[in-house]
Amino acid sequence: MKNEILIQIMIYLTAAVIMVPLAKKLKSGPVLGYLAAGILIGPSALKLVDSDIHEVMHHAEFGVVMLLFIIGLELQPRRIWNMRKNILILGGLQLVATATAIAAIAVFFNMEWRQALVLGIIFSMSSTAIVMQYLTEKGLLKMPVGESSFSVLLFQDIAVIPIFAILPWLKTDASSVSPNMASTAFGENLPIAVHGLIFAISVVIVIVIGRYLIRPILGMAARTGLREMFTAASLLLVIAIAVLMKNVGLSPALGALLAGVVLANSEYRHELEIAIDPFKSLLLGLFFMTVGESINLELILTKPLLIAGIVAGLIFCKLTVLLLLGKLTELTAKDNILFSFALSQTGEFAFVLLSFCAGSGILSNEITDISMAAVAISMAITPILLVLFESFINQSVDDQELAKFETSPMEVDENPVIIAGYGHFGNTVGRFLNANNIGTTVLDNNGDHVEMLRRFGLKVHYGDATRHDVLDIAGARNAKIIVIALGDARKRLQLAQLVKKHFPHLYILTRSTNKYDAFELLDIGINQIYRETFDTGLRLGTDVLKILGHQPEEVAKSAALFFQFDEQSVRQMARFKKEKKSNKEYIESVKETIQNLKELMSAGRALPPKNPAELTINALS
Repeated sequence: MKNEILIQIMIYLTAAVIMVPLAKKLKSGPVLGYLAAGILIGPSALKLVDSDIHEVMHHAEFGVVMLLFIIGLELQPRRIWNMRKNILILGGLQLVATATAIAAIAVFFNMEWRQALVLGIIFSMSSTAIVMQYLTEKGLLKMPVGESSFSVLLFQDIAVIPIFAILPWLKTDASSVSPNMASTAFGENLPIAVHGLIFAISVVIVIVIGRYLIRPILGMAARTGLREMFTAASLLLVIAIAVLMKNVGLSPALGALLAGVVLANSEYRHELEIAIDPFKSLLLGLFFMTVGESINLELILTKPLLIAGIVAGLIFCKLTVLLLLGKLTELTAKDNILFSFALSQTGEFAFVLLSFCAGSGILSNEITDISMAAVAISMAITPILLVLFESFINQSVDDQELAKFETSPMEVDENPVIIAGYGHFGNTVGRFLNANNIGTTVLDNNGDHVEMLRRFGLKVHYGDATRHDVLDIAGARNAKIIVIALGDARKRLQLAQLVKKHFPHLYILTRSTNKYDAFELLDIGINQIYRETFDTGLRLGTDVLKILGHQPEEVAKSAALFFQFDEQSVRQMARFKKEKKSNKEYIESVKETIQNLKELMSAGRALPPKNPAELTINALS
């Protein structure tokens, strides 16, 4: 028996190790890789796993619980309170409108109205795991699109509680269901008022435990100095909350989220994230694999048109509702489309609700099986839809926004400097130049970012600086300098090449993430390159020497020498890479450079700079 379990674990891990990197190589997200792995090893394909899929999914759903706990750690209670209108209004409207629309379509196709409404409610749910994983990977969780998506998902998680109470009322033979009763894990047919009281008490318990009990426990674990003890305490915390919420008939994921929010201001927040993240990632992967396994290919092949029609109708219906609701918010066109695409599937709670409906006789086994296949396919399609959004729709919407920008040209002063990209780096440059009364024209292609900066009174214009026509409108023909501060290395190289070709009079100063980016820029003839990590690292190094007692004059001289030598060595390495020397020769050259630097620094010999401008402010500090 133990050997069989180990073999099953090995199969799951092997499938994940093969399919996830393959999906990443094909520029798809890891979720699609896990889904494909599940389909491959599942009963519909190679039949490598013979365990009960729904039992495995039941355990794997703990990955979703952990994901919600970590998300809760990132949310301040005040932020949740500030989002209350979005949660109640946007989340509530989404669930009601989607359930009503899907139920109406089902009734149109001659389904009994109670069963149609049950399916409408179930299909209105979206996948917390898929959506939150995507938003987290892309860094969008704290952006408007992330907050809107999270509001809808949070409302859905909360709504699971009354949904379990409502579903028995919708049973075709409803005579056996008392309108004042609901079922919980404590027993059957508890009054709904009592069920609500249990919910309120459970929430209070989680808050009280989070504030007054968990911190001392985590403190005890931390004081042992054993990392594994802190990991064990962290897992105990999440599991205990999940068990509590499950035993009172509530969503474990909702309880974990609440606990995370309570601990968001805790001194142990970051350690909790580090301790739980590996388990979260593995269990989430397992969950997505079980979703892939649950796709019944035999059923799909038997009724392909029916299931394809259900999936297409489901996604189209949810997309339409979400697009309309997105217009009620302050989302840009691009964010509204992403918001709609991300939430257009049916979520993991649908499997739980469908199993409950089948066991309670609310839905027939045939309807349940077809619905489960449609749910799994909709979840599997979502990563593909998001890839399509990023590849085609995203660019198309950007072009439309740019067309608006071009039809109403910006009022550009005859500014001598153009700054392309106004993130943290470009913003620092821009503020310094403006403080010295140097006029700048700023371009940024993030619509939300531009709108926010304009509210601060800054003159920032929407536009893709890598397009010739946009640069022309921005006054590149009359400007003297362009500062390339874009965050994307590929875009920086593309813009530098464009400027050299069409606006050769512009003096180019460009940001570089590291020396490898610098190699490519040097290769096309750009010499004024500012490595964002280099100057900061050198400044920190000089401070270390001063703290250790070195004389400020010696430190300044040493920093200047190091700066000169490194600038020269980077140019030398760039030529080396251009000549396509072997890796062995490159490694030997780097070793030689390191040795030369040590000898130069120990001898205290400095090559005099051609002019003072070659010494950075950091080197002289």
